[in-house]
Amino acid sequence: MWKHWKMRLMAMAMVFSLAGGLAVAGSNSEDNDNDNDDGGVQVDEKLPDYEASSGVSGSIQSTGSDSMNNLMALWAESFQRHYPNVQIEIDGRGSSTAPPALTEGTAQFGPMSRTMRSSEVDSFEERYGYPPTLLRTGIDLLAVYVHKDNPIADKGLTLRQLDAIFSSTRRGGGEDDIRTWGDVGLTGEWANRSISLYGRNSASGTYGFFRDVALFGGDYKDAVNEQPGSSSVVQGVASDRYAIGYSGIGYKTADVRAVPIAEDAESDFVPVKAEHAYDGTYPLFRFLYVYINHRPGSQLDPVRREFVRYVFSKQGQQDVLRDGYYPLPAPIAEEELGKVGIR
Repeated sequence: MWKHWKMRLMAMAMVFSLAGGLAVAGSNSEDNDNDNDDGGVQVDEKLPDYEASSGVSGSIQSTGSDSMNNLMALWAESFQRHYPNVQIEIDGRGSSTAPPALTEGTAQFGPMSRTMRSSEVDSFEERYGYPPTLLRTGIDLLAVYVHKDNPIADKGLTLRQLDAIFSSTRRGGGEDDIRTWGDVGLTGEWANRSISLYGRNSASGTYGFFRDVALFGGDYKDAVNEQPGSSSVVQGVASDRYAIGYSGIGYKTADVRAVPIAEDAESDFVPVKAEHAYDGTYPLFRFLYVYINHRPGSQLDPVRREFVRYVFSKQGQQDVLRDGYYPLPAPIAEEELGKVGIR
């Protein structure tokens, strides 16, 4: 499972190395300073400015990811400044709600923090005769959060350690279960303290992504406190001195810290920093996706076409940055637009 993700990271790094125009400035802090910021990230100047079109009206229903709920709201708010007569409703109960909504035609956009499973694609394709179209709309570094006072944030954790902390099956190869902070090397008052676990519920794409990568496809422990939303995970960790949890980097607060992650014991610990959104080294990198129903060779209706154009414009990617995530380089945005016939 991890080899699959590693290949994706390598491919992503190659694409981004060719992108050129996206700047990451002011990123010369020490590697062990892991309190994430935007690292001076600037939206790619090669992205087009959004220019409104005439004759756009109607309604949009978005159903899917909680992690992308705020981002969809930002896009909707900005879009409605151009088209005040367009009605937009956003339902962010989890990525698993997107595929059936698209398949049944109750939503035009399906934001997801993971890719669709083959069974979800098959259900859509069985109905329409073609697969749903996947659009990469932004970049997230899925963060592992601890309380702001936890010294593990100055050290780091490997994927194998995360697996032994969160998983009952330990497919990452860890011989021993990890239950206390002393089990990962902390001393003093931390040594005998039990680790409290916070995570998402099974409707969440973040739940599935973390299981596939950090748990090597294994099973979660029953002790994980499953939360209905991304912000709830962060709030739980912030209020529990001995807790650990995972959530999108856009939900970070001053009361938690993001732990540097290493692929294995021989690899460097990689902090949650902007530059690592673009160099392919952070093990829990992911794109943020939006799925749509687009028949190959056809043109989108005006309201969906313009919403997609806005998302991949300079202004749309600025909204990505505003929400705490990382914007796409222009070549990737251009590629995504091409998937739905927008040039």
